[in-house]
Amino acid sequence: MSEEVRAPEGEYEVGTGILVVFGRQLKLFRERAGLDRATFGSMVGYSASTIASFEQGRRIPPPKFIDQADELLSAGGVLSASKEEVARAQYPAFFRDAARLEAEAVELHVYAAQAVPGLLQTEEYARAVFTMRRPLLDEETVVQRVAARLARQEIFSRVPMPTISFVIEESVLRRPLGGWSVMRGQLEQMLLIGQRRNVEIQVMPTEREEHAGLAGPFTLIETKEGRRIAYVEAHKDSRLYTERKSVRAFEEQYGILRAEALTPRESLALIEKLLGET
Repeated sequence: MSEEVRAPEGEYEVGTGILVVFGRQLKLFRERAGLDRATFGSMVGYSASTIASFEQGRRIPPPKFIDQADELLSAGGVLSASKEEVARAQYPAFFRDAARLEAEAVELHVYAAQAVPGLLQTEEYARAVFTMRRPLLDEETVVQRVAARLARQEIFSRVPMPTISFVIEESVLRRPLGGWSVMRGQLEQMLLIGQRRNVEIQVMPTEREEHAGLAGPFTLIETKEGRRIAYVEAHKDSRLYTERKSVRAFEEQYGILRAEALTPRESLALIEKLLGET
C-alpha cells in the first residue's frame, strides 16, 4: 500500500451510494413478494413511511431489519450480504476505512487529547459530543452516529480478544462535556472497561514537563495479517498511514507517551478520585 491514504472529505449524504443500491433491491424483493409498504412494514415492525425511507436511501436500516427482510422476502441472502456495507454508512465518510480496520484489529492503541475516545464513550457522552458538532447535525443523524459509536464497542468482547490500550490526557477527564451528571456516568464506564483483562487505560497528567504527543491524537492499528497502520483525524479529514517509516514514528511517540503517563493502576485510581469529586 502507499505511504498515506487520505479518506474522502465531507459527511455521509443520504440518497447516494450503497443505501440507494440496497433500497432498490429491497423494493424489488418487496414488490416481487406482492407486498405493499404498509403490509411489509407491519411484518417487520416499521411504518410504511419508514420502509419508504429505507427504499429511497434516505435512512439507514439496522442489521436486524436487513436479516428480517431477507428472510421474509425470500431474498436468498442478497439483502443480508449488504449488511456490513450498509452499517458502515452510519459513519461519516472520513472514518469508514478506519472503522473497518478497527473492527478487525488484533491490537488497537489510542492516544486521546480532546475528548474521551469513542470506544469508551457512554451513550449520553456520545450524544453530547455529536450535538455540539458544528455545523449542527440533524436529530436523525445524531441518533445514527450515537448508535454507530456504541456498536463499535463490541470489540471489547470479541473473540479472540484484541489487545487495546488508551493514553488519555488528564484534561479530558476534567472537562464535563454534557454536564457533570453525564461525566460521572462516563468516568464510571471507564472504570468498568479499564478492569477488562485485554484493556489498559493510562492517564497523562497535566503537570508532566515532557510530552511526546504534542502533534495531536492518533490511533495505532495492527491487523490479523500483521499489518501496522496509523490513523490520524482532524477537522473532518483523516489519513491512514501504512508505510513502515511513518507508522514507526507514531509507534515511537506512543511508546514514550505510555512511559510518561500514569500506570494503568494509578490511572484507574485517579479516575476513581475524580469520580468522587464530581
